[in-house]
Amino acid sequence: MAIKGVIFDFNGTLFFDTHLHNQAWDIFLKKHSFVLTDEEKNLKIHGKNNAEIMSNLFSKKLSKDEINTLSIEKEGIYQSLCLKEKMELAPGVLDLLEYLDKNHIPFTIATASDLYNLQFYFEHLELEKYFDLDRIVYSNGNIKSKPDPEIFFKAIDVLDIDAGETLIFEDSTSGILAAENSKAKKIIIVDSAKNDYSKWNYDVITSFDEVDTSIFKK
Repeated sequence: MAIKGVIFDFNGTLFFDTHLHNQAWDIFLKKHSFVLTDEEKNLKIHGKNNAEIMSNLFSKKLSKDEINTLSIEKEGIYQSLCLKEKMELAPGVLDLLEYLDKNHIPFTIATASDLYNLQFYFEHLELEKYFDLDRIVYSNGNIKSKPDPEIFFKAIDVLDIDAGETLIFEDSTSGILAAENSKAKKIIIVDSAKNDYSKWNYDVITSFDEVDTSIFKK
């Protein structure tokens, strides 16, 4: 069965920003008297939504208002760091998006980011050229955090295809597990932070130029 649709994770996949999130978390965690290594962040933070992260960090059930306040604090730090660098999408991704669009292959984003960050990305990365915000699946407070596959199931529904026709691009451990749990036809790992993916038996790329577009014709 040919691949008929594509789902992209965003952070660390379409946008190589893992180092910025790590810096922002370090600042946030220090303020709240926590310390995590980058490896611990990859396991406990990356790919997960802020509601789960904050509840786990503070070891208690937080109210929606408390989670929102903490999330805005952390993402405000992160966004300020982003603006200090040149913001651009991952290498090779624009050519791939053009290819998908030209060949009428639907695609969308399934991300643990919330609307606060998504609107920031649309403003500074000109995502509206390729994506419809209304068709992006993001952390809205009602979707289970990865590695639960719910976010990918919803994205598959948006594309109106079957899981067995879907390609998912991911970078985080929780995201890869969620992609596996969704039963997607193909998973491609994007190594944007020089992580060790040796335990995974999937293609690993560092640029979207490395994607073999023949996979859409088989």
